[in-house]
Amino acid sequence: MKTIKDVFLNFHQVLDELYGAQETEAITLMVLSEITDLSRAKIKAFPEDDVPTDAREKLPAILTELKTCKPVQYILGSTEFYGLSFLVNPATLIPRPETEELVEWALLSLKLNVESQKSFSILDIGTGSGCIAISLKKNLPDAAVTAVDISAEALQTAKQNAVINEVDVEFIEVDVLKVSKSEIENRKFEIIISNPPYVTLHDKTLMHTNVTDFEPHSALFVPEDDPLLFYKAIADFAAEKLITGGLLFFEINEAFGKETVELLADKGFTNIELRKDMSGRDRMVKATI
Repeated sequence: MKTIKDVFLNFHQVLDELYGAQETEAITLMVLSEITDLSRAKIKAFPEDDVPTDAREKLPAILTELKTCKPVQYILGSTEFYGLSFLVNPATLIPRPETEELVEWALLSLKLNVESQKSFSILDIGTGSGCIAISLKKNLPDAAVTAVDISAEALQTAKQNAVINEVDVEFIEVDVLKVSKSEIENRKFEIIISNPPYVTLHDKTLMHTNVTDFEPHSALFVPEDDPLLFYKAIADFAAEKLITGGLLFFEINEAFGKETVELLADKGFTNIELRKDMSGRDRMVKATI
């Protein structure tokens, strides 16, 4: 595996059966960009260039781990989200492009708020790596951003990511199902945003093992008989803790778009909007209290 082209050929030979050619191509590009510090555009443009020796020496070990279906982001220890770099590990979910769409929607929706008031508060529930909270703070420097999660390990990673991305976010360990006992109970927020667990056991049977075997189950799965468990709890909390006119943003399970909208309407939310992701699946909801 001397040249960039050699690396791609080798990775395809070893990984195509596991991941498919398209995903293997993306994985190889991500690996090479990370270990060589070359842009993806340059890697694609100059396939005959030699891979530096120090980077080349890392490839066999990376390939060995990839053969176990361990996510490449965990192997590399980081990933990109909304143009920022984030540490990730098995205590945190790997940020997805669909969640970038949620952040983009929130930022666009908040433009009028930003123009009318410089200082406002945002709460991110189930922050994981901190990707939502940190991305919002980076783009809304005057906002006061608080992020909560049940996992102390995830919060430790999120705190590191805030330092890496040079933003000030307050992180608090909270079980959203018992949020009334937390130190955020007496606060009010202009915006609450969440990508809570929403994968059912049926969904699990359809997922790749690089998700089900490696990513944190507490951040992914919900009971089959109560798929909106976290949405109910967060909506109840948001109905009390959002200011009048405050906004609630959710990432959702594509199979429960209608049910999520009905849940929010039943709890007194208005201006409820269901939005599809880049793949045409119901993925996001925005509502006003």
